[in-house]
Amino acid sequence: SSDLCKRKISKRRESTMKFNKIVALALALVMVFALCACGGGNTDTKTDDTGSASKVDTNTVSVGAIVIARDDVPTDEIYAFVSTIFDNLDAITAQHAKGAELSIEAAASVKGVPYHPGAAKYFEEKGFKVDAVKEGAGNGTASALSFGTGGESGTYYAFGSVIAQHATNNTDVSVTGLVGNGSKSNVEELADGNAELAFCQSDVMAYAYNGTNLFESPIDCFSTVAALYMEDVQIVTTDPSIKTVADLAGKNVSVGAAGSGVYFNAVDILSAYGLGDLDADGKFTKINATYQSFGDSADSLKDGKIDAAFIVAGAPTTAIMDLSTTKAAYLVSLDDAHIDELLAASPYYTKHVIPAGTYNGQDEDVTTVAVGAVILARDDVSEDAIYALTADIFDNAPDLISSHAKYGELSTEFGASITSVPYHPGAAKYFAEKGFDVATK
Repeated sequence: SSDLCKRKISKRRESTMKFNKIVALALALVMVFALCACGGGNTDTKTDDTGSASKVDTNTVSVGAIVIARDDVPTDEIYAFVSTIFDNLDAITAQHAKGAELSIEAAASVKGVPYHPGAAKYFEEKGFKVDAVKEGAGNGTASALSFGTGGESGTYYAFGSVIAQHATNNTDVSVTGLVGNGSKSNVEELADGNAELAFCQSDVMAYAYNGTNLFESPIDCFSTVAALYMEDVQIVTTDPSIKTVADLAGKNVSVGAAGSGVYFNAVDILSAYGLGDLDADGKFTKINATYQSFGDSADSLKDGKIDAAFIVAGAPTTAIMDLSTTKAAYLVSLDDAHIDELLAASPYYTKHVIPAGTYNGQDEDVTTVAVGAVILARDDVSEDAIYALTADIFDNAPDLISSHAKYGELSTEFGASITSVPYHPGAAKYFAEKGFDVATK
């Protein structure tokens, strides 16, 4: 629930604030408030002729370490940033000793360069009037957003990084693509306030929103931005004798990284074939399961450590492409009867075909099921920021296919097709302009 999200964010700010994240945010900004002085008096050890040691102070001069912010960063964002620092000094000090040197009085003492209105507002609330405030600053729409993607060998990371870079270069929204640990982990990062945007499988986002499967309670502090493309459930093997899912019985099989959406898909498909039984600890009993990322799964297949791996991503997937260029690799098809069973049990799957030639040595079409790859956003991201991001993705897609092939699969109709989780107002505004009405909170 939203209360759960708030409790998680409060807990994070009070007890697990990472100082390096504060620094990373600080370096991305421009205008001013002072944090602490660098340098100062040092104490050296001096030895006299008798060998006796004594402490001698060394005097020097120091300058202030300043955080600066662009004028077009909104007042509310700088206010929130400054308050996060100075309202959480104990937590910051626990992560880095410099936290103990921070003081509001010193922070409000800069002269010569005016303060951002957001910083000035905070310091005034604490009883410190700054020397000057930059007129006209704080009225822009610039936003800095962190975008949780996926492992470095998957489509989430590759495509997400391209999306982030293009938005940063061409809009008022600065987006930083982050390596992620799968759909479940990405949702949790949104709930914890560690990311503002995230890739997620369409099935997993519904599980999170409704509090089912591995989510003990609903997480509803996020909204849909857009569905982008279909993610194929790809079962890859280097053993030519494995021709159907039933042939995985007793084999060593990677079912995705812990906390990823791949695990859910593996359970569904293996269960359809009678191989999905789990023991009391949630471990598979009819296959020997390992939990690996796409890249690690491919490496294990190359080395003969596993017999097959589930990889759920847009095809072609980097990990499988790399594998198929170094070793004969095969994709396992699903038969129509079991696909029909899956579709009847879950509305999130769609029958999908991976065309022949997608991978090196793939001579025939492979039939499987797929889920949607969706971008999610925290509800507290501004409408303007999400509108700008959504417009940048879809309006420029035809011209960006050369930068990533997935742009060629985007359509506003599919982007507006999600029904399980309401859309962010910024995304809804964009799709409405294109003739598609979507549900919002």
